[in-house]
Amino acid sequence: MSRRSLPITTALAGNPNCGKTSLFNRLTGAFGIAANYPRVTVTRQVAETTHDGRTLRVIDLPGIYTLNGGLPEERVGRDVIHFERPDVVVNVLDAGNLHRSLFLTIQLVEMGRPCVFVLNMIDEARGQGITIDRVALAAALGGPVVETVAVSGDGVPDVLHAVVAVSQHQVNHSAPAIRYQEPLEGAIGRVQTLLAELRPASMTPEQSRWLAIKLLEGDTEILQREGEHDRLIALIGEIGERIERDHGEDCAHMIAHARFGFIDTLLRRVVQRTTPTPSLGHRLTHRLDDLLLHRWLGLPALGALMWLMFQATFTLGALPTVWINAAVAVVTGWADQAIPPGLTHDLIVNGVLAGVGGTIVFLPNIMILFFFMAVFSETGYLARAAFLLDRVMRAFGLHGKAMIPLIMGFGCNATAIMATRTIETKRSRLIAILAAPYVSCSARLPVFILFGGAFFDRWAGSVVFALYALSVLVALGAAVAFDRVLLVADAESFLMELPPYRRPALHSLAYQVWDSVQDFLRKIGGIIVIGSVAIWFLQQYPAAPETATAQEAMAASYLGKIADTVNPVFAPLGFGHNDTIAILTGLMAKETVVSTYAVLHAQEKGSEGLRQAIARGMTQPIALAFMVFVLLYTPCLTTLAVIGRESGSWRWAGLSLVCSLVVAWTLAYATGAIAETLGKLIL
Repeated sequence: MSRRSLPITTALAGNPNCGKTSLFNRLTGAFGIAANYPRVTVTRQVAETTHDGRTLRVIDLPGIYTLNGGLPEERVGRDVIHFERPDVVVNVLDAGNLHRSLFLTIQLVEMGRPCVFVLNMIDEARGQGITIDRVALAAALGGPVVETVAVSGDGVPDVLHAVVAVSQHQVNHSAPAIRYQEPLEGAIGRVQTLLAELRPASMTPEQSRWLAIKLLEGDTEILQREGEHDRLIALIGEIGERIERDHGEDCAHMIAHARFGFIDTLLRRVVQRTTPTPSLGHRLTHRLDDLLLHRWLGLPALGALMWLMFQATFTLGALPTVWINAAVAVVTGWADQAIPPGLTHDLIVNGVLAGVGGTIVFLPNIMILFFFMAVFSETGYLARAAFLLDRVMRAFGLHGKAMIPLIMGFGCNATAIMATRTIETKRSRLIAILAAPYVSCSARLPVFILFGGAFFDRWAGSVVFALYALSVLVALGAAVAFDRVLLVADAESFLMELPPYRRPALHSLAYQVWDSVQDFLRKIGGIIVIGSVAIWFLQQYPAAPETATAQEAMAASYLGKIADTVNPVFAPLGFGHNDTIAILTGLMAKETVVSTYAVLHAQEKGSEGLRQAIARGMTQPIALAFMVFVLLYTPCLTTLAVIGRESGSWRWAGLSLVCSLVVAWTLAYATGAIAETLGKLIL
């Protein structure tokens, strides 16, 4: 196979918020989510594209500031570039903030891989009065420099052309050797000499120099990956002790200072600044921040925006819900007429279609909720919400970085827990893991919409907003409790970059909403169908005599017997048999709560009939208590599995399970009692 027929492996590396994922989407036609806050994920995305007859395999690495390996995303980026050795590294830089971006660039240059340097968001840089000498910058860094605006696609073909040219050696790659002052250069040379002796044929001089610098920086993890050697460890320790003793500063800080010195010198050569007239976007950012980050008005503004989101979820979702409900009724009516009476008829009509139809009607509400979340992310407001709530989070024992995972919990608790990997200390991360499941995920939303419409009418949006606010308060309260139990550790600093406000890209908004729709439909096609069939089977068997009433048949069924066994636990809350059954099925996935009610009330046609059937069996205080219980009780099985994996022990998953049940039962009981008392006082 000729080299030209092989794909060109290209790794995209850059700081958080530099537009790297937007560039990845433009290069490959993929649809990675480019959120406007740092450290969204510690994984990588891979996609392929073609240019000039060549196939490019593009890897979108996590956003990182350094390659020191102190964070999971740094290790992912470092390992891909060092161990997998891509053909070309595309380093995406924020053209308006080169001083920060170039710190990672210097480390990439030191690795010796062929690079293409992309000055992204060049339009914003020019708006700030920044002019960059691309030729001088390319000569200094040893690779081509391309200007882009990734969100609009400007310059993207030039990036592809540069990648192909560098991979085919049409562009000279001459990585400059960044020289450090003594005693660092002497220390690097000693480590290189020993590396050459220990591994004479395994690496080039560039690789050995980079590895020597990494070891002197204290990256012990890379040493383990390369294979530890006693002589190497002893030499690193000796050099580090002597340099710190003689110069009062460790090697890592001396290397960092030298890099920033190189960057300052380079910027004086290649960057010119003029004083521009403040742009409309710049003025708008400052005026919005004056309000949205105001000491006293910021939190009320955040609360108002959240209330607007949930109110719109109900009001805007009402019309398409009616359309879907009508379509479900048509399909159910057709199946009712087309399938002969019997077991198959009951299974399809009263089992599968009842469960799926009772759940899919809430699809518009899910779409609207995720649309708002995408807008908050794309505009840059989500980063500001995290910044705004940092002080509040710390008062409850949670690290400020936990804010973004908690916000992600509104979508999925399992994803939120995985996002806690960005929290450095084990203790802070564990607190965030145990607090995250109390945030109300989107799977609970159909339950709230069903009950809100059945019991609270025009106040439904406000009730759901109150439930989501309660979930956040409970999560913070849980963090306080775990903070008292777990061992005390030093506090961490919280670094959060506030991006400028940006107009959301319609294609990105559309993809994020579509991604949530696909996830919802996958659940309907999988777990909802399985759950609906299981509930129907347990409700039908063992078969009761034909003379038995519906109540007697339910009592004799497996489902009835299960409910009789468990119901005493929920009886003090006012929950009946059907409510107990719905709670039990919700242990698997919260969406099945709605499908369970739909199967149990299969004779009631449409979502309005289902609401009426539920309303006949409950009072408003009990309904509110039920909503609080569903809000807080046991995370789904997927979330429990993720807690066990991410915490490193199934004991923490078990603790989360027990605590959530106790908290949910206690607050549901209190909610029902308070609501009933207030109802009597009002009446």
